[in-house]
Amino acid sequence: MTKVLLSIHVLAAILVVGPIAVAASLFPRHARQSALGGAEPKPEPEGRAASVAALLHRICRGYAVAGVAVPVFGLATAAQLGVLTDAWLLTSLALTAIAAAVLALAILPRQQRLLLGGPAEAAAGAARLSMLTGVFNTLWAVVVVLMIVRPGSTTGA
Repeated sequence: MTKVLLSIHVLAAILVVGPIAVAASLFPRHARQSALGGAEPKPEPEGRAASVAALLHRICRGYAVAGVAVPVFGLATAAQLGVLTDAWLLTSLALTAIAAAVLALAILPRQQRLLLGGPAEAAAGAARLSMLTGVFNTLWAVVVVLMIVRPGSTTGA
């Protein structure tokens, strides 16, 4: 059962967090292009950048809901392995909660504002959003490293 739970946990992390990381990283550029009329860095067909930005926001929003499966299956796996009180797991859970908060409370609302806003706020808003996305992605990178290295592990890592 542990192998099944771990497999689902890893697959969920790859198939859910990966698309959020990519879509959130691409969003600021397309939102900026949309606000500037597609003039940066090269002209695009009318409305294409806005459509792409809206699609990227929908991907982030939809996959964020599905992302709840990652910690759920992670906790189930940890319970099976008897590591629920290990420091590496508790740190990973805290970082996961912070990443979820950054996504839900900062990235998604800012994406929505950029979609509805005008050119005046596009440059500064997109820059701040890029920074937040970098924080989100870095948090997940640290969680992945903790999951692989697992301090105190007996697997020889």
